[in-house]
Amino acid sequence: MTDQLNHETDAAAPVDTAGGLDLRYRDANLPVAERVEILLSQMTLEEKAGLFFQTMIAAGEDGSLSQGDDMFGLPSTDDYVAGRLMNHFNVLQTPPTAELIAEWHNRLQEAAAATRLGIPVTVSTDPRHSYTDNPLSGMLAGSFSVWPETMGLAAVGDEALVEQFGDIARQEYTAVGIRVALHPQIDLATEPRWSRALQTFGEDPELAGRMGAAYIRGFQGAELGPDSVATMTKHFPGGGPQKDGEDPHFAHGREQVYPGGEFETHLKPFEAAFEAGTSQIMPYYGMPVGTEYEEVGFGFNKSVITGLLRERYGFDGIVCTDWGLINDAAIFGQPFPARAWGVEHLTPRERMKKVIDAGVDQFGGEADPEMLVDLVNSGEITEERLDVSARRLLREKFVLGLFEQPYVDVERAGRVVGSAEFVAAGEAAQRAAITLLVNREQTDASGAERPTLPLARGLRLYVEGIAPEIAAEYGQVVETPAEAEVAILRLQAPFEERPTVFENFFHSGSLDYTAEQIAHVREVAAAVPTVVDVFLDRPAILTPFAGDLAALTANWGASPRAVLDVLVGDAEPKGRMPFDLPSSMAAVEANRSDVPFDTADPLFRFGHGLSYSA
Repeated sequence: MTDQLNHETDAAAPVDTAGGLDLRYRDANLPVAERVEILLSQMTLEEKAGLFFQTMIAAGEDGSLSQGDDMFGLPSTDDYVAGRLMNHFNVLQTPPTAELIAEWHNRLQEAAAATRLGIPVTVSTDPRHSYTDNPLSGMLAGSFSVWPETMGLAAVGDEALVEQFGDIARQEYTAVGIRVALHPQIDLATEPRWSRALQTFGEDPELAGRMGAAYIRGFQGAELGPDSVATMTKHFPGGGPQKDGEDPHFAHGREQVYPGGEFETHLKPFEAAFEAGTSQIMPYYGMPVGTEYEEVGFGFNKSVITGLLRERYGFDGIVCTDWGLINDAAIFGQPFPARAWGVEHLTPRERMKKVIDAGVDQFGGEADPEMLVDLVNSGEITEERLDVSARRLLREKFVLGLFEQPYVDVERAGRVVGSAEFVAAGEAAQRAAITLLVNREQTDASGAERPTLPLARGLRLYVEGIAPEIAAEYGQVVETPAEAEVAILRLQAPFEERPTVFENFFHSGSLDYTAEQIAHVREVAAAVPTVVDVFLDRPAILTPFAGDLAALTANWGASPRAVLDVLVGDAEPKGRMPFDLPSSMAAVEANRSDVPFDTADPLFRFGHGLSYSA
């Protein structure tokens, strides 16, 4: 099967010309604009409508096309491609190897090539180069190289590293046929409780702009072309100022508030993204409250999409909504209402019209072209309006070279994805992003004072949150703190349990540890010099025990070995805090959600980070 799916030809499968099609849209020597018009002029209304929908698609574990997915309520691939004439898909869980992902992709392109016009599929993905496993925002890396989260790249603060990451991710994506990144996320993390902060570059507008531009350059190159992955930069016009930090995937998090009047500040990273040439933009779910803009979700918001994005910034790329604005769904058997904030009273049909009228080109997470066709046939939307967006959507397919080379080389995918070079680069970035916050002096065996870190190898170690067999590579693992020379505890940032399965993928609520957790850390620290490493997916309140520790580090996605390599001095911690770390929940609650660095008396300030070397 591998040979069959390698597709030696450089062109898409032939299309039946019995209907008298003008196939010059397949001529790569013609200008893209001309090819777009030749193809568009031959498309039926139903074929145009199919372009407007980009939704989740499943892949079989063996690289086969999906017959449907009950967990997410997804229909079969044949239904999508042949039935609904759709050709943009966001791939969810993938097969376990790069070769099988590539085989799945080629089968998907074969299905698209068999349609009347043979328009190739554009495959997109949420981030999949880290430890995140949230089916609504990011995927486990699987066979791809593993890097720190975006916040970790911000902690290193090196544009060259971010561009290197983007270029490696681009090579891995294109090897298996993924051509659109549903990222970067360049919102400003100005609300400490917000569950999406981990995928941002922190709360500093200048840093987020520089890092976001480097990220886009890495994925797209100097300009979009056949070797690029298009970036769908999000979430315009900035999703950070969430009321109480609640996430707008859910109704109780629908409001974005600006008590400090800093709406414009959140636009600054997007200005850098436009300069870098981002090909696509995703508006957020949230609805602005108390601004000059209409109080409806940004995807429905003409004053934001047309007035701000299109007219003020002159953006003529693709605008795709965040996922699931139109229709209610059920996931894991639980209701998941449409994120139609501010327009909940409208019918799905009315919502769809409002999104189109706002100036959006594509519906994310929806698969209802029949409704769009009916809106045109009823005269509520003109076909000419559809043509405006269809041109943008087709243009990108041509620019990416999908008509010339829709298939990928299966064997090459196995060589590129997860290559030793790429894996090593990701591991080095994990180590570099680790941020040393506290490193107190201890008295060594000779009576001299020296910093706790780096640790000597071979010490007796008490560990929590690290597999003993991995810790044993660095020292002698013991059963109790009393037996140890050093304790190493790995902690998660706290979060509140929520009532539905999906909401618990989004860590929300209080940033305080429980009294029991605090007492346990302090008890261990009283028994033996203790090093704590915290995964700061949100800015945890560390004040209750930070003063009891021998050393404290923060990470934003790092393997146990990456952490231990830093703790024993095999690698230097290079991270610096990409946000202010609050000292209390009272300070968090007093923080104005739209204002950077508004938290009073932070425990550690933006830019804080210690080193081993002078």
